[in-house]
Amino acid sequence: MPRTKPPAQAGSGSPPVGEPVYLVVGRLRRPHGVRGEILMEVLTDFPERLKRGKQVFIGDDRLPHTIAARRRHNDGLLLTFEGFTDRDQAAKLRNQDVFVLADSLPELPEGEYYHHQLIGLNVVADTGQLLGTLVEIIETGANDVYAVRDENGRELLLPAIPPVVLDVDLDSATMRVHLLEGLLDE
Repeated sequence: MPRTKPPAQAGSGSPPVGEPVYLVVGRLRRPHGVRGEILMEVLTDFPERLKRGKQVFIGDDRLPHTIAARRRHNDGLLLTFEGFTDRDQAAKLRNQDVFVLADSLPELPEGEYYHHQLIGLNVVADTGQLLGTLVEIIETGANDVYAVRDENGRELLLPAIPPVVLDVDLDSATMRVHLLEGLLDE
C-alpha cells in the first residue's frame, strides 16, 4: 500500500545516479489572510510530519523553505514559511508542489511500499517469464492496479492483491507475480 505520491514528472521513478529523490507531499493553492499563510492541498498520508521547523522543497527548482507555522484548514493545511510575512510573498508560491526528501520518510510496516519504490521494478511471473517494467500505479477504490509495460510497449494491468503480488525485492528491483487466469492475453 503506497503512502506518498511520486512527483508528477517522475517517469521511471529513478533519479540520475547520486541525485536526491524528492516526493510530492502537497500542492500550494492560494494565500490565506494577510500574514503570509498559504493553503496547501495535502497529498501524503503523513501530514503530521509537516510541522514547524521542517524543511521542505518548493517548485520545479526544489527551493528549500522552512515551515514557520501550520494549522489545519478544512481538508488542507495553512502553512507559513520563514521569511514570508505578507500575502504577496505567499502568492508567489501559488500552484507549486511541495516536496520532501525520500530518505526522510518514515519506515513502513513490512509488505508496504511507497509508490516511488515500486515504479521501475522488473515484474516477473512465478514461471520465470519477464513481463515488463512497472510504469504506473493506478489507485482505485478497491485496490491499486499495477500497469506493467513490456519492451514492445504492450501494457498489462495487474491487481495489487495478495494472490497476484507474491513478493517484492527492492534490492534486486524485482516484483514476482502470479498471473490469474485471463490476466495475460496469449
